[in-house]
Amino acid sequence: MTKTSTATLTSIEVEGRRMQERQLGAVDVGAETLRRLRSATSDSASLLHDVPGLNLNAAGGVSSLPSIRGLADDRLRIKIDGMDLIASCPNHMNPPLSYVDPSNVGVVRAFAGISPVSVGGDSIGGTISVETLAPEFAAPGEDHSSEGELGTFYRSNNGAFGGNASASYATPTTSIRYDGSWSQADNYTAGGDFKTDVATGRPGHTLPLDEVGSTAYETRNHTLGMAFKNGGNLFDVELGYQDMPEQLYPNQRMDLLDNEQKRINLGWSGAFSGGGLKAQLYHEQVEHVMDFGPDKRFWYGGLSQPPAAPEVGTPCAPLGFLTCAAGMPMFSEGDTTGASLKARFDLSPADLVRTGVEYQRYRLDDFWTASGGAMWPGTFLNINSGERDRMAFYAERETQIDARWLASAGVRVERVDTDAGDVEGYATTMPSPGNQIAEAAAFNARDRERTDHNVDLTALARYRHSDGLDIELAAARKVRSPNLYERYAWSSWPMAAVMNNLVGDGNGYVGDPDLEAETAYKFSATFDWHAKDGSWEFSATPHYSRVEDYIDAVAFDSTGFQVGQFNVLQYDNQSARLFGIDLAGKMVLADDAGGTWGLNGLVNYTDGENRDTGDGLYNIMPLNARFTLTHQHGGWDNALEWVLVDNKDEGSAVRNEIRTGGYGLVHLRASHRWKRIRLDFGVENLFDKFYFLPTAGAYLGQGTTMQINAISWGTAVPGMGRSIYAGVTISF
Repeated sequence: MTKTSTATLTSIEVEGRRMQERQLGAVDVGAETLRRLRSATSDSASLLHDVPGLNLNAAGGVSSLPSIRGLADDRLRIKIDGMDLIASCPNHMNPPLSYVDPSNVGVVRAFAGISPVSVGGDSIGGTISVETLAPEFAAPGEDHSSEGELGTFYRSNNGAFGGNASASYATPTTSIRYDGSWSQADNYTAGGDFKTDVATGRPGHTLPLDEVGSTAYETRNHTLGMAFKNGGNLFDVELGYQDMPEQLYPNQRMDLLDNEQKRINLGWSGAFSGGGLKAQLYHEQVEHVMDFGPDKRFWYGGLSQPPAAPEVGTPCAPLGFLTCAAGMPMFSEGDTTGASLKARFDLSPADLVRTGVEYQRYRLDDFWTASGGAMWPGTFLNINSGERDRMAFYAERETQIDARWLASAGVRVERVDTDAGDVEGYATTMPSPGNQIAEAAAFNARDRERTDHNVDLTALARYRHSDGLDIELAAARKVRSPNLYERYAWSSWPMAAVMNNLVGDGNGYVGDPDLEAETAYKFSATFDWHAKDGSWEFSATPHYSRVEDYIDAVAFDSTGFQVGQFNVLQYDNQSARLFGIDLAGKMVLADDAGGTWGLNGLVNYTDGENRDTGDGLYNIMPLNARFTLTHQHGGWDNALEWVLVDNKDEGSAVRNEIRTGGYGLVHLRASHRWKRIRLDFGVENLFDKFYFLPTAGAYLGQGTTMQINAISWGTAVPGMGRSIYAGVTISF
């Protein structure tokens, strides 16, 4: 982890083809950290685990959701190469970071908690900005340059393997770069003595009792970038394509069985005397398919050693003791177009203004075709012609007041328009399962167009108290409008409601068109003690947030709500508060002929409460810590990591949130670099510890998923057991 400089006013640095601005509140993930973790993970969100206050809510194998101080998913602004991308799925299986492979991540910057208005709106939790590897230009005087890279990896626990390739060609004014990657994995196994209650089969074999069902995945990504320089102008275009044939979900009732994304990103930036301009235009198309994966399609009764399951596609009929679920194909089609124009004006060497306008147009169709049984004869329109459009303007001023004070203040004004078309269920005649016809008619009869006028205000200041202490203070008002599923998911029929679940808790959810935008009032202070020579540093960041109109959940039918099982809930505006503290530090233990030894540490604590009900907020990570002993010598970079997580003995009662026990994990990592070759290897969960993931929700990875309580409630998703990994990268 590297931190932004505290010595001078924000500076402009050109990294590849993108202009990076150093701003108050930013934390950068170091390039060496990014390279070291590529072989250990295919989930780009996991590259952020060294950011104070940030944890991961586990989901699919490449789609974990970052959580900053208890706020996750759409409550964060996550940008990929400047693009605001939106998850087009009723289970949010395709979040923005799932479109970037770790091998193609070049720059990661996080604003934990309070972010300047210039780096994100329509969010209350913070901003994460990820830039892919940027093409580079040939050095002045060179006719041209070219380079390439090939890499591969293997992980033992789930048989994960894959590779990446990149190639670039550049002249002093033109650069072309291609990056491609592919990875796949089978289900992983838990540590220790995990035993599942339901024995199910994947095609061709029986699911072992220590195997965590629905955790396999396969994904392929391609990016082609071109950039051109002309004087002080920089033009770039990026084409991206993802083909994800499979990503199974242990905490959802459905699985991703196809996801195709196409995107184009156009940019121009130019410098002028006293500032600079940057314009961007992007477009994304997503076609997303869900259905029962093999671990959810078949289940058994009365057999301790069931036979192997047939291949997916076998007609759905009883096969002895084997029973199969009819398929339930679900389709989501998302279309996003965005544009922005940003300007920076240097009023003086110690004073600058950032301003800009942004526009985003989002369209969503979510429909489930007929597939037999109660899912017949029509097509279920879950979100029909969904619309969510944003228009924003912001202005921000940053001033070096004197040698000790650096301050920034900004305002952002947004208009968010949402709407959805008429809907219908599977049923076309009475009687209809789950009262689909009546609920669709009631939804269609009401006005569904909504407009939110949102205002963000931020104020940040850094005070250099002494050579050994910097203090950063921040306060903000942040606003987020509901997403389309929170407003327009309409059916309370349990079979349909459980398919609308953004948090993996096993419950069903119904939207509310009258939801208000969330408004958060946030305060934090960072005390940064450090040695002049950089041999040690320690920081403490207490933080507090109060959220009015927080979108929580209530029982849709209180008479049918039961403790200790899954229920149908409805989104509802309530009031919430979150507070906690983040601690981070590092120190050099020794620096001699044997190498450099160091110790890094992180401790995060957040408490969240619904102020209306006194209930805990869902998916708050318990007290957790990470301590890393590091060693560098010659080309070696090694680490011994100890992760500690406390018991989760509080949570959301309305969601029947599952409690989890505390645990400790030990990881070993080692890397060696030669001139053209890099080798990374290590062991995750060295002692094969069994544990449950505190923020992964309910385990739904195997067995029938058709009815809301068909899988017994009460099991959390187990974490991965011991896994040995190795990766090699060759540059040329």
